[in-house]
Formats: sequence, C-alpha cells, structure tokens
Amino acid sequence: MNEPRSLFLPENSLGILTDFYQLTMAAGYFEQKMEDVTTFELSVRRLPENRSYLVTAGLEQALHYLTHIKFSAEAIAYLRQLPVFHKVSEKFFEYLKNFTFSGDVYAMPEGTVAFAQEPLVRVTAPIIETQIMETYLLATINFQTSIATKASRVVLAAQGREVIDFGTRRAHGPQAGVLAARASFIGGCEGTSNVFAAYELGIPAIGTIAHSWVMAFDNEQDSFNKFHEIFPDDTTLLIDTYDTLVGARHAALIGKKLKGVRIDSGNLSELSKELRRILDAEGLQHVKIIASGDLNEDRIGGLVKNGAPIDSFGVGTEMVTSKDAPALGGVYKLVEQEHYGKIIPRMKFSKDKLTYPCKKQVYRFVDEAGNFLKDIIGLEGEELGGIPLLMPMINAGRLCYNLPAIHEIQRTASNNLTHLSEPFKRLIDAKTYPVIKSRELEAKRHEAEEILRDVNIP
Repeated sequence: MNEPRSLFLPENSLGILTDFYQLTMAAGYFEQKMEDVTTFELSVRRLPENRSYLVTAGLEQALHYLTHIKFSAEAIAYLRQLPVFHKVSEKFFEYLKNFTFSGDVYAMPEGTVAFAQEPLVRVTAPIIETQIMETYLLATINFQTSIATKASRVVLAAQGREVIDFGTRRAHGPQAGVLAARASFIGGCEGTSNVFAAYELGIPAIGTIAHSWVMAFDNEQDSFNKFHEIFPDDTTLLIDTYDTLVGARHAALIGKKLKGVRIDSGNLSELSKELRRILDAEGLQHVKIIASGDLNEDRIGGLVKNGAPIDSFGVGTEMVTSKDAPALGGVYKLVEQEHYGKIIPRMKFSKDKLTYPCKKQVYRFVDEAGNFLKDIIGLEGEELGGIPLLMPMINAGRLCYNLPAIHEIQRTASNNLTHLSEPFKRLIDAKTYPVIKSRELEAKRHEAEEILRDVNIP
C-alpha cells in the first residue's frame, strides 16, 4: 500500500498548521471533558461562476496530514506560553504530546467529478480530532480541486491539443506551484515546467528557453545554434524575442532536427498560420508550434475555433491561480454527534447557509454506457441503488486505501469527464447537473430542524 506524501511539510509541525481558534476550541472541549464522537463533512455549497462541475483533488495530502499529525515539544511549549492558554490545565498539553488521529475517513477518490452540496470528504472521530483537522483539509482540498477543475476546462477547450502547466512562477509561492502542478496534471495537463513536481510525482518535465537566452548572445541565430549544439535531439526554440517571423526563419535553419518553436506574444492565431507556412515550406512539417502568454480556456477555445495550427499550449497564471475563480468556497460542517450512545443530528439553518444533518453518501446513477444521469445525496446506508462515491480511506486512524499513482488519478478524471454529457461541460452557460436529496435525508432535515429550533430559538 502506497504511503501518502505531503510533498514538503515537516511532519512534526503538522499539529499547528491550523487556525488558532481550532486549538482554543480543542482546549475548551478538553476542559469540558467533551469526548463525543462527531462527524464532519466537507462540501462546496455553490460552484463558482461558469463552473458546472468539480474535479476533486488534494486528497493524498489530506490523508498524509491525518495519518501523520502530531505536536512537537517545541510547538507545545509555544502554545503553553500564549496568554490565552494561561488557565488551561497542564493535562491538555500532556494530551497534545500523544495526539494522533484515531478516526475514520470516507472520501471521493481524487479525479472524481463532483457537484455542489455533495460531501467530498467525511471525517468521524472524537470532537477534538475532527475540529483540529478542519483548516488543513479545507486548504488542500479547496486549492487543488480548484486548480484541477480549471485545468480540465483548459484541456477541454484545447480539444485534444497538448496543454502544459507553465505556472509555477506565477503561483502564490513555490509550494503552491508544486501543488498546482500536481492538480493541473490531474485535470489533464500532459506535463509541467515545475522540476520538483516532475521529480517527485513522475510528471513529464517540459521546458524550452527564455528570452534571456536569446538576448545573452550577439544575435538570434547564434543563440539558436548554440542551444542546438547542447540539445541536438530536443531543440525547441522561443522565436519572438525580436521579430517572430524572422525568428521562425532562423529556427528553420536548424533543419530536420528542430523539434518545436514557441511564441509568447502577438496575434497567436495569425502568427501561428504564418509560422506553419514558413516551416512547411522548409520541409519541417513535423515541427510543433507551441503557444504561451496569458492563455486561458476562452483564448484557447477561440484559437482552436479560428483554425490556429497550434500543437501545444503552455498555460501559466490563469491556470495555477484559477484566475477567473480564485477561491473555492468549500465548507467543513458538523453533521452528527454521538452522546452517550445516542446519535444527535447536527445542522445549520441560517439563511443561505443551510446544511443537512447526519452521515451521508453520494449515489451516482449511470446509463448502460456509463454516462452520468444524476446523483442522489442520501443517508449513509440507504438502499437507493446507484454507485456510492464516498469510499473508506482511513479506518481507526490507519490508512485502508491503496493510493493510486498520479497517472491513474488523471485517467480517473478523464474517464469521469468522458461520461459527463456535453451540456454539463460547456465553458459558458453549462446546464446544471441533477443532484437530488433523498426523501429520507429531507425527512431527517425537517426533523432535526424542528428539534433544534425548539431548543435554540425561543
């Protein structure tokens, strides 16, 4: 069974990689001797504008966190000296010394296509444990799901042409760049410029040259020749430093071993057509044209529609920041509490933030060809038919799921998107996929709401 990887975070610091109020609540639960087993579910209330589905990602890092979380002696000493904790008993800090996650986790496997209001992850454990987990789970699932979804949209727009992640330099920090490279590959990219992600995950590393290489030589032709001398079997040249069409002619002089040319500026549609003519006239029909420069699904869709002979798109800023929808509104809510053997449904019914109580499962219904028809969110254990999407990941604190390699996750996402009908994948004005609440779940909601209103609202 593969071990989950954080990719970079020191494991003895994971306990304090959280919001401060998670730890003050943890101390409060401890002092109040609250040991109830609780269930929290992570879901997305509403999809961002122009999004009709999600490609789930980030689960491997979430599982690593849950199976490796601990508080180092230095972290505990730091917490102990904070003024807010001055009345908290020493027993709480002793408790943190041996803190581990002991609960159960169900989740949709990475690469699963999901929709609004569906639980993506379900965590059941003593309340201190479920509470402390919230911040990290939301951070990693929200971010990577957002980027994987954005990447899938870009790949759909490219209609079979190669898409490469070029975004690390525009990510919100080097670590975000690594996770974005991972999520972009899940979403359908064929490679990444991020060397660490390529090394750690087995993603193809792809790159060309920068304008600085060309500018460092006295003339463009010399810069091309020198690069080809060093990389004779992998010569892809950036040709728009001075004049794109002249650069194309200079590149063509490399001859049959030229692999590709990249353009990063100008009218990409018209330039690519001129480049294709120049290259083909020199018998270089095999040479690929790569385009980059502030590309997104809309621009790529337009280039494809206009017949631009571009073979590959390098996408950076727009993809690794999901620029048009940079934040995914995932939430992590208490849905059930076991108190002295009694199961108590928990929910919110504040305006626009209604949640549904109890442990839930998502059941997917498909036709004979495997195409998605509808999802039903029901109670765990309901016999509704369909395919249950939430799978056991951790049992009693131990990993019980064989983590797939990232190439397999990518295939899962691709297969899911293949079976999602075209009206639900449109980049603009996509139809809303049918997600239904089961009758039993609706009945539980009404029952729980009546009880909670009687108790909490005079």
